Amino acid sequence: MRPIDARIVKTTQETSSTRTFFFDVSFDDAQPGQFVMVWARGLDEVPMTLSYANAITVQKAGDCTSHIVELSEGDSLGIRGPFGNGFTLPAKDDRVMVVAGGVGSAPLAPLADRATSIGASVVSVLGARNRDELIFEERFSQAGEVHVTTDDGSAGRCGFVTDQLFDMDVATFDHIYVCGPEIMMYKVFGILKDKQVHGHAEFSLHRYFKCGIGVCGACCMDPTGLRVCKDGPVFNGLQLENSEFGKYKRSASGQRAGI
Repeated sequence: MRPIDARIVKTTQETSSTRTFFFDVSFDDAQPGQFVMVWARGLDEVPMTLSYANAITVQKAGDCTSHIVELSEGDSLGIRGPFGNGFTLPAKDDRVMVVAGGVGSAPLAPLADRATSIGASVVSVLGARNRDELIFEERFSQAGEVHVTTDDGSAGRCGFVTDQLFDMDVATFDHIYVCGPEIMMYKVFGILKDKQVHGHAEFSLHRYFKCGIGVCGACCMDPTGLRVCKDGPVFNGLQLENSEFGKYKRSASGQRAGI
């Protein structure tokens, strides 16, 4: 469970606040949606999804991520994992919908890559605040049909991913995969539940992790006690019914916090 030393060999600026870091180590056996614990020495350890087998995509947010996005080639981080349950892979000829908001594209891009390689048909719905905040649009385009929404209308449809979903027959898809801000995912969940297809959907949740391996209980969800790090971070829509999902989460001290 000790972190390995991962040296940065390449960086890609995705947006003004988001960068992808490629390492000299690769987690080839990781499933899309799994995560690694990333240790910024002397500062903190945070969970990060793998956007490639050998890379993480980091958005500047708190102190730790703000430090990481300033790192350069030759710098290193401690990494342990991969951990958790990833997305259920589709079968050949399945119809797949991917719904991503902002940096939620990170775990879904490798899933779209894998689904295409299997022979599934992929339709992606990507949402962002504006054109400059879109992540991996070209990569999703290589996997199949893409619908883009932006809050300001600078690219694609002016509006939200939910606006696009209202115009699509979600019941025709065998699998629906969702990742992004939780308020966005919760609204997508509501649309899918109204159509009685939320059992075909999987959602990647973000919660505060301490251990990352299901021991400490910091990421347990009400009321079932499911551990996001161990039982997730990917959950089927049926598991999220009548849970804290979309309502609240917990801070580092364990107190309830808004989504």
